[in-house]
Amino acid sequence: MELRDHIRMLAMHWFGVALILLITVAGAAAYTFTQPKVYEANSTGLVQTIGGASPALGSVTDIFARSRATTYVEIAESRGVAERAIEELGLDDSPASLVGRVDVSQPVDTALLRISARADSPQEAQQLADAWANAVAAEVAATEDPDDRQRAGTPYIDVYEEAALPSAPVSPRPELNLAIAGLVGLALGYGYALLRHTLDRRLRSPEVVQKRFEVPVIGAIPIASALGNKAGRSQVVLEDLDDPRQYESAEAFRKLRTNLVFMSVDNPPREIVVTSPQPGDGKSTVAANLAAAIAYSGQKVVLVDGDLRRPMVAESMQVDSGVGLTDVLVGRIGLGDALQQSAKSKDLFVLPAGRIPPNPSELLGSEAMRTMLAKLAEDYLVIVDAPPLLPVTDAAVLTRSVDGALIVISTGKTVDAELQQAIDNVTAVGGRPLGIIMNKASKRGMGYYQYYGYYGDAYYAHDAKGSRRSKRTAAKQAKVDAKKAKADAKQAKAGAKRGSSRSHRAETEGVGTDA
Repeated sequence: MELRDHIRMLAMHWFGVALILLITVAGAAAYTFTQPKVYEANSTGLVQTIGGASPALGSVTDIFARSRATTYVEIAESRGVAERAIEELGLDDSPASLVGRVDVSQPVDTALLRISARADSPQEAQQLADAWANAVAAEVAATEDPDDRQRAGTPYIDVYEEAALPSAPVSPRPELNLAIAGLVGLALGYGYALLRHTLDRRLRSPEVVQKRFEVPVIGAIPIASALGNKAGRSQVVLEDLDDPRQYESAEAFRKLRTNLVFMSVDNPPREIVVTSPQPGDGKSTVAANLAAAIAYSGQKVVLVDGDLRRPMVAESMQVDSGVGLTDVLVGRIGLGDALQQSAKSKDLFVLPAGRIPPNPSELLGSEAMRTMLAKLAEDYLVIVDAPPLLPVTDAAVLTRSVDGALIVISTGKTVDAELQQAIDNVTAVGGRPLGIIMNKASKRGMGYYQYYGYYGDAYYAHDAKGSRRSKRTAAKQAKVDAKKAKADAKQAKAGAKRGSSRSHRAETEGVGTDA
């Protein structure tokens, strides 16, 4: 992974990382501040020899003293020294426990013995260090000169430096412990994030989707409260372009429209199914707003409610749901009579679902359905809101009769296996996946923000007081975009007329005869 991938991973799992770091530091702090304070005092002994030595023998004497100091380290940590220190201080401690509180070392290339004594108070540490130095000197004297003759050249230990009173404890060390805990917490947090990232199969960014699947990502729709009402029904957000709160979502659908137009300039798709792997992915919302975006560009479009199990188009488009698709397919009403012009745009027409049939799959896969779509495609760009792909076969059957399918997924919710199965369901019946639309994309999500980062606050200039550009400015920008999209749509429509020689469109008669 690249550096940005690691950053994105940590940002995605920041709560878990922060929680692990907090727990680690809090645990270290609790341990640190509940431990008793330990003070350490240091005294120093110097190995010398009795009598003097001529200058010529000075170096030999020094070497001898250093060699003896090495031996005295073991003597200084013996039980005998501990017993002498206990006797001097009048302690009740055992020799073994006292030895554990004292460390003796020899600084490199010196004749010195460094004695470090630890205790619960500064005074006790100082007294123990001094007493231990005296005890070492006495123990060495008893070993080297047992009869106390003090012959010349006999080594002995002189207390070179008495212990100073410690000013601060050596343990616990809060700063060091918390710093180590912080590093350990970060390491554990990173490991947690890496594990979650490895095991997490949810699709969160366009980069990941395009890397795992051969179908391109052609749009990302941000999370917005404007896209759903209190009942959870889809809403059209392109109605009020003067509202900056809806501008971000509207711009996402305009970009989706543009990407769809340029998908094939010479032969753009005219019949498009909008579906999803699972219910709740937002395919009805995407279908309604995509149709509105196309209509606002000046191109005639018809939105067909092909979800004969849970129809929503009539409500979102605010049209009469009394008659619709099923009535046309069974010949109860003519196609022209079933089409309703939306109040949202003069170029937007709606074909509701009509009466709910007991056999949705048979109706959607019928020749009547194929013929009706071909007839509509002569004058309109057809957007069909279809059922989800995984629970039922309706959408997969329907994709055989159209130019292709747009698959809507829930960013951060849909897993890779679901999307793969949805694509397989389309291709298995000879359908064509046109592209993937990532719905409910978070602006804070690294993948969404980097891929569609120009959305949002970047469009709003800030004055010296930090206020956003006025609503009128946002509306002007929207009108400019609409004019550009209208020109694109005209070009696409011209290309569609040049490439409209499909065989199934030739059968324009008999609509509604095949039930």
